[in-house]
Amino acid sequence: MGKIAFVFPGQGSQTVGMGASVRESKQNAKEIFDLADKRLGRDLTSIILNGPQEELTKTANAQPALLTTSIALLQGLKEAGIQPDYTAGHSLGEYTALVANEAITFSDAVHAVAKRGELMEEAVPNGKGTMAAILGMDRHLLTDICQQVADSGNLVQLANMNCPGQIVISGSVEGVTKAGEEAKKNGAKRVLPLQVSGPFHSALMKPAAEKFTAVLNEIHIQDAQIPLIANVTAEPTSDQNDVQKLLLEQLYSPVLWEDSVRKMIELGVDTFVEIGPGKVLTGLIRKISRDVKTLSVQDLESCQAAITALRRNDE
Repeated sequence: MGKIAFVFPGQGSQTVGMGASVRESKQNAKEIFDLADKRLGRDLTSIILNGPQEELTKTANAQPALLTTSIALLQGLKEAGIQPDYTAGHSLGEYTALVANEAITFSDAVHAVAKRGELMEEAVPNGKGTMAAILGMDRHLLTDICQQVADSGNLVQLANMNCPGQIVISGSVEGVTKAGEEAKKNGAKRVLPLQVSGPFHSALMKPAAEKFTAVLNEIHIQDAQIPLIANVTAEPTSDQNDVQKLLLEQLYSPVLWEDSVRKMIELGVDTFVEIGPGKVLTGLIRKISRDVKTLSVQDLESCQAAITALRRNDE
């Protein structure tokens, strides 16, 4: 049998009621929700379970909410004794991956991502930065377009390399708009503006990264028990110092998701288990390779189905 990777979704996957079934039926999952409320000093669980969606979608709520739900769902796999060979997460999901591989405790991680969300929202005045998905365009050509627009004084850069033909750009409103227009002229199939509260994974997030240094210094990061495939490098790491440096760089650097998935396949991974609400990463992984197996754990039923499938694979 090949190797297993646990992968965790990022912001945008949140939905009201996520994790409810596992919280109701698993004591260790309920304890995760309770611990989040205790560490944050507020009722995050109520926002997760009852919304409203606009409140849940706020960056400072969405980030700890997704982390909490994904770790609660992970408990079922841990109970079943299923361990991955690698972990990875998309942007915010990288923190979930670091809880899963024991580099950071859940309590410290939920505190850190709540602060991360606040700092990301504060970094750029509302309406000054944005993001857009560019569909059907070569990465190198889009890099050149962004560079030309940035050189003309309007910051824009590649933010998420999600899968072949799907790249997200980020930067100033003017920069993203101009780069989108140039992309269309040069053959992009579609340009989709994203409903986000800021230009994430761009140089405009550097002020947030500077302030976030103090937050990461407050928490304990240790060597990971299972290698993390990092967003910034698409390479495996377990070193605590490396992890801290990469988490800061991740705020203003591109998420190399396609490269990360290819690296895991190169390292022998043939089964990817997405743990968290939605199936965004599962869809991206299938577009990157049709030769791997994907499983999605987003509620109690799908968790049991994944456990059964993984045990069958192991026989």
